[in-house]
Amino acid sequence: MAAAIEDKPIYRKVINVLAIVVPITVAFLLGIRQKVELGAWTKSLPHVIGVINSLTAICLLVGYYYIRQRRYDAHRKAMTLAFLFGSVFLVCYILYHVSNESTPYGGTGLMRPIYFFLLISHIVLSIVVVWFVLRAIYFGFANQLAEHRKTVKWAWPIWLYVSVSGVIVYLMISPYYT
Repeated sequence: MAAAIEDKPIYRKVINVLAIVVPITVAFLLGIRQKVELGAWTKSLPHVIGVINSLTAICLLVGYYYIRQRRYDAHRKAMTLAFLFGSVFLVCYILYHVSNESTPYGGTGLMRPIYFFLLISHIVLSIVVVWFVLRAIYFGFANQLAEHRKTVKWAWPIWLYVSVSGVIVYLMISPYYT
């Protein structure tokens, strides 16, 4: 079993600051009108992001399975991997959007409001889930299991929704990438 991190109030403050700073920084970077030329390779990032979201969702489901089986070490590894995928996702997402114009959705009819509902709920919940995920990871590694359980009651379903809705949004908009 991995060693637990020591509980210190500074960690909780860092989590609260990160939960605010990360979404604000992402919004700021996305709001920059002048795109940065990083090369043609960035055009493939939406596909990479779709795979990362899929892998995150799989890790979340595997982690849930392991905790139900009381396989705590395997659960910790699956959830840590989900967190790492989420971190890589964030870097890829920022790199893509600072270097490429947003792709407009070209669907029509009933698919259009479905797409925008999924997109908007995905974005809003991806902002909300940062705080929950950071707390869940922290409490898990600090071996504060009661706090961890309280947090994951919210973190896990929101995080799973954000991951799965990200894949669905990607699949819906992927025909419109140039």
